[in-house]
Amino acid sequence: MKIQICSCRTALCEHIFFEITHTQRNKLDENWILYLYGKWRNCVMAEKKALENEEIKEYGQIELNENRQQHNIQLLSIIGEVEGHECLASNTKTTKYEHVLPKLAEAEDDRTVDGLLVLLNTVGGDVESGLAIAEMIASLSKPVVSLVLGGSHSIGGPLAVSADYSFIVPSGTMVIHPVRSNGMFIGVQQSLDNMIRTQDRITRFLSEHSSMKQERIEELMLNPTELVKDVGTLLEGKDAVREGLIDAVGGLSDALNKLHEMISDRNQKKNENV
Repeated sequence: MKIQICSCRTALCEHIFFEITHTQRNKLDENWILYLYGKWRNCVMAEKKALENEEIKEYGQIELNENRQQHNIQLLSIIGEVEGHECLASNTKTTKYEHVLPKLAEAEDDRTVDGLLVLLNTVGGDVESGLAIAEMIASLSKPVVSLVLGGSHSIGGPLAVSADYSFIVPSGTMVIHPVRSNGMFIGVQQSLDNMIRTQDRITRFLSEHSSMKQERIEELMLNPTELVKDVGTLLEGKDAVREGLIDAVGGLSDALNKLHEMISDRNQKKNENV
């Protein structure tokens, strides 16, 4: 019989191993063995909690598995600005795509993960990186629900609609505007053509993963009367649903209930096919 006593990292204790043979077991008091097991269990739980806190601090990610449905849900938060191939200022809240992509691949491959909940409050960011994340979310075989909190602007639009079902809180906003470019820009026709093609990729993705027509998206994108310093359109919660960009107005409980429902339906279909 082997009992491992493992403390949480903050206590800086060593791993203690107790090797108890059949002859030794009779000499030890049963209450002492139970005490050791309880101590080991508490230390393991403390270490697990410390790792979860580190995941939240570094990546804004955690697993939700203490629910009555016994579904293991991976939480992914996309906040601030989506950082691309160049590092942003240290005082800027960012979501790094090199952190998100491996977690999405892990969620898809992990048989213990039943679904994904995506929380969004982003001003947008790098187009290529944002589309890469959106395409990966859309390609997941497991149920995905997104919830827009605060706002999901610019490239945040494709991130919101990439889920199987999307929610937005009543005060949430979606901003649709044309593609911008930073740095040196060569003023030739080819540069304009490239910008149009990039913009078309975004509008096409939005239309394919929502109920909006691509023509309507482009109309709102080029609206000159809505925004002060830009062309485009700001859609509040109900407006985004009415336009067909987002599926429903709701909050966290609505998003979780929908995700649990989708997971249960998926599991039922898998059992029927067995």
